[in-house]
Amino acid sequence: MKVLIIDDSLEAVTLVKSRLARDGLDVVSADCGTAGIEAVKRELPDLILLDVSMPDMSGFDVCRILKSDPELRMIPVVFLSASGTAEDKVRGLNIGAVDYIAKPFDAFELQARVNAGLRTKYMQDLLTEHANIDPLTGLPSRRAMMTRLTEEWARTERHGRPLSLIMVEVDRFDRINDTHGHSAGNRTLQVTSETIASQCRQVDLLARCEDARFAIILPDEIAENAAIPAERCRNCITKMQLKVNGEEIWVTASFGIADSAGKTGVEDLTEAACGALRQAKDAGGNSVSIELPANLAV
Repeated sequence: MKVLIIDDSLEAVTLVKSRLARDGLDVVSADCGTAGIEAVKRELPDLILLDVSMPDMSGFDVCRILKSDPELRMIPVVFLSASGTAEDKVRGLNIGAVDYIAKPFDAFELQARVNAGLRTKYMQDLLTEHANIDPLTGLPSRRAMMTRLTEEWARTERHGRPLSLIMVEVDRFDRINDTHGHSAGNRTLQVTSETIASQCRQVDLLARCEDARFAIILPDEIAENAAIPAERCRNCITKMQLKVNGEEIWVTASFGIADSAGKTGVEDLTEAACGALRQAKDAGGNSVSIELPANLAV
């Protein structure tokens, strides 16, 4: 795991590196607040040791900047300060730090507090990973999908590139559950997700949204082009050989496609793709539907 110390004191940096290296930690350093912020973005450490008093900006200001960045705010910060007053400690913790160590610090106490902070980070990462992974299929969850879709939308706005979203739903999934049991339904979703994944590019993201519904994010693709892999997926699903308890299960799926053209945001794009999915299902399922142009939509 990686620890970043932001401190203008060479003595403090040397002591931290010497002590933490014994635990096999990778310790990097920056000597001022500005360089520290750049180092956090570059190194993405697992924990930050942050001096309060630095020549260019205070550690409190650095911490505020880090906690305002969605990509950096979850990195735990431990303040280092020659001032050990209760007021400063409260101030640091209220800004978002997980701990506060007064200088001069004992090397063994520092080691123990850093290890405690890293354990917190490890558990935090586990919880985030579990929240972002669907336990049945191993695919990214709806939460992870929406996070990625938001990121891709930002790139689309920044660079003017297209973005497509495919919504997929297994046809008449309730009937599979009712006829063959929930274990058969679960196996159907697992095999279907594997089949769809086999047709996706590395840059695409396949996620399980809910029940029998999946989503595919396709960067740099317009809806008409996204229909090509969607049709491949649809065809492959119809050819799946799925047997549960000796019984063969025939599976089909419906696909709805929309792209970023004319959309106002992620919610607009998602609603358009879901609308196209409804068109496919209303047509009897086992089909691919692209969103209707605005002047033709009902």
